[in-house]
Amino acid sequence: MAQTNINTTDQLALLSLKSQIISDPFHLLNESWSPTLSVCRWVGVTCGSRHQRVKSLNLSNMTLTGRIPQDFGNLIFLRSLDLGSNNFIGNLPQEMTRLRRLKFLNLSFNKFSGEVPSWFGFLFQLQFLNIRNNSFTGSIPPSLSNASRLESLEISANLFQGNIPEEKGNLHNLKLLSIQHNQLTGSIPFTIFNISRIQVIAFTGNRLSGELPKGLCNDLPILKELYLSTNKLDGHMPKSLSNCSQLQILSLSQNDFDGRIHSEIGRLSNLQILYLGTNHFTGIFYLMNASTIYCI
Repeated sequence: MAQTNINTTDQLALLSLKSQIISDPFHLLNESWSPTLSVCRWVGVTCGSRHQRVKSLNLSNMTLTGRIPQDFGNLIFLRSLDLGSNNFIGNLPQEMTRLRRLKFLNLSFNKFSGEVPSWFGFLFQLQFLNIRNNSFTGSIPPSLSNASRLESLEISANLFQGNIPEEKGNLHNLKLLSIQHNQLTGSIPFTIFNISRIQVIAFTGNRLSGELPKGLCNDLPILKELYLSTNKLDGHMPKSLSNCSQLQILSLSQNDFDGRIHSEIGRLSNLQILYLGTNHFTGIFYLMNASTIYCI
């Protein structure tokens, strides 16, 4: 009886989601999500072998339109949720904070709106978060940095305003941090350049200002891609950039940088793409890698 009640909990949560779907053009849920079938046999659903609870839900690229209901928070064994590339709308319900086992959350390329929930930071198991290409507004909540296991944080192409929280530097496991094409202002927190595991930093297309730290690459031994184009950054190019020996892409174009391009930049033997155009740089430099693509 207990097992039946458990299965019923997950079934009711998913049926509640189905009831909020107003467009299912390929009839994927209409035909598969039936109370007469085991939840574990429904399209997009994967259950755990031990308790037969829903542990993964993948509804990506199904062209679904609808909202996320409050009952969705009852899927407490969920570890992976992928709703990417659909047309989901509205706010995310507070009840989703109960999904404490989530490690993977992809909500990209939808039409979610409202402020980013502060409770994202209480999903302590979360390793991958992608909410790119939605309509989230407001500021980036500092509490997001409480999700200390995050390895990939992709929140580009929304409507965020305000500063990048200093607390982002506390995400010591980050390998990718992308907050491109928003409306962020202020300077880039120096703490971000102390994340030793980070490989990709991407802040292109904001209104960020200020100078880059002089010791930019002293603590970024494996940084491979740095995207800072189309902002309002100024000052000189730090000589310490030459310490990023693994750097493959460096994009600083369309800012207010000035001064000489240091010859040390030519020591970046792994550099493949270099964008420096639309600044006020002076000087001549040579790149060790003859196959490097550059734009000045």
